[in-house]
Amino acid sequence: MAKSKDSILGTVVGLDLGGTKLSGALFSKEGEIIHKTELLLGGKGGAEVGSMLVQQVLEFVAYARDKDYRIDSVGICVPGISNHSNQTIWAPNIKGWEAYPLLREVRNGLNDPSVPVIIESDRNCYILGEMWKGKARSCNNAIFMAVGTGIGIGIVSGGQIISGATGIAGAIGWMALDRPYSPNYDLCGNFEYYASGTGIARNAESLIEKGSRSEYLYPGKISAREVFEAYSKNDRVAVQVIEQSIEYWGMAVANLVSIFNPEKIIFGGGIFGPAIHLLDRIAKEAGKWAQPIAMKEVILEGSSLKGDTGLFGAGFLAIRNE
Repeated sequence: MAKSKDSILGTVVGLDLGGTKLSGALFSKEGEIIHKTELLLGGKGGAEVGSMLVQQVLEFVAYARDKDYRIDSVGICVPGISNHSNQTIWAPNIKGWEAYPLLREVRNGLNDPSVPVIIESDRNCYILGEMWKGKARSCNNAIFMAVGTGIGIGIVSGGQIISGATGIAGAIGWMALDRPYSPNYDLCGNFEYYASGTGIARNAESLIEKGSRSEYLYPGKISAREVFEAYSKNDRVAVQVIEQSIEYWGMAVANLVSIFNPEKIIFGGGIFGPAIHLLDRIAKEAGKWAQPIAMKEVILEGSSLKGDTGLFGAGFLAIRNE
């Protein structure tokens, strides 16, 4: 005897697309991962990545059917900008995704209008993941700051994602925290130029090239992780670079606190990581600049979801879109 629709467990699919891999999960409505997958992109770009993502959705549909689950919604996290007005994706780490029609492809591949599909930027999914299963579970006003190769934030205010007119809100790598303007900021912005993982490595290289002496860092081979390791050994160059980064992170936090009055700012990405023990220092720096009442009310924390933040965010995105 066939089961009725009401007796079948409703689930959602969350997909987290990064620059090098595609993770997916079938979630219960309570946030339990029922089935999880991970595929490497293998250098693919353009329509090949789109087809891979559609195929993953269809495989989750087949899995759910075999296990007597019902898929009620699909949420997708992408490494770039999801423009809801024209339903395209800009993802700089995926070749050919300057204005990619991913939503149309997934809907056509799924071929089931009863299952809604929604796509959001990774930074928005990060804060949603934290709200569902991470450090922001009790928050209606919270920010996720992702610091890795670049810098971006996901913002939830009054329980709603703040995306802006065309999905670009949260691109704080372009936050202006110093003057005068330099052409160096054209491609990534002032904040990102100095305080991203790429910026930390670049700044250490620059100081050494200008004559500063380091006991542990060697030009041409410097990574942000190596700068943090040298910092822990009190290396002169590393200390100068990381101290500058703390100032930039603190000023950025101050601006966010004063503008958005969040309950929490949660830090993630590859740099937080090794920089997580600096949160007290960042808070102290932010306290110099921020609106004082709002600064006393905010909590700075590191993410507890690690590499699955975007995946949980995609799942919660799907639930919110049912």
